Amino acid sequence: MGKKHKDGKDGKKAKKKKSHDAVSGSGLAAAVVNAARSMRTVLSRNLLATGLYAGQDGVILALAEEGGLTAGALANRLGVKAPTMTRTIGRLEAQGFVERRADGTDGRLTVVHLTEAGHASIEKITEAGRLSEQQAAEGLSEKDVRNLLKLLRAMDENLHGAGPDDARDSEKTVADEI
Repeated sequence: MGKKHKDGKDGKKAKKKKSHDAVSGSGLAAAVVNAARSMRTVLSRNLLATGLYAGQDGVILALAEEGGLTAGALANRLGVKAPTMTRTIGRLEAQGFVERRADGTDGRLTVVHLTEAGHASIEKITEAGRLSEQQAAEGLSEKDVRNLLKLLRAMDENLHGAGPDDARDSEKTVADEI
C-alpha cells in the first residue's frame, strides 16, 4: 500500500477529464485549419511534378494498397461524398492514372484500378508527401513531432461523430445556445 498524505489520500491523482473552458476562443480551430491548409498547399506544389493535385494522391495510394475498389468504397475510405469521388475518378481516368472495369463477380459494379501510369506515380507521390512532412516538421524535434501526432489523433478522435446529437456530459452545443 502506498504512502498516505496528511489529508488521508494516497498521493495518486485521480484521473479526470480536464475542462478546457479556459482555452475556449483561443484560436485552436483556426490554427489547425490554417496548418492543414498550408500542408495541403505545400503538398499540391510538391505533387505538380507528378501531374496530380492534392486529393488525387489519396485515391492512387488507396488503390495501390487495396487493388481495385468501387467509387463508393473509395469515397468511404477517403471520407468524401460519392459525387466528389466520381468527379475525381473521371479526372484521374482522363489523365491516364486509373481505369474503370466491370467487376468480375457482379456485373452491376464498376471497379476502379490503377493503370501503369498510376502505378508509376506511387513513388513520386510518396516522395512528395515525405518532402511536405519534412518541411512541416522543420525546427521540431522527433519528440515534438510524436507529441503533435498524438495530440492531433486525440483531437480527431474527440471530433469523430461529434454532432449536435452527440453532445457529451450535457454540454451545450452552439445550436443549443442560439
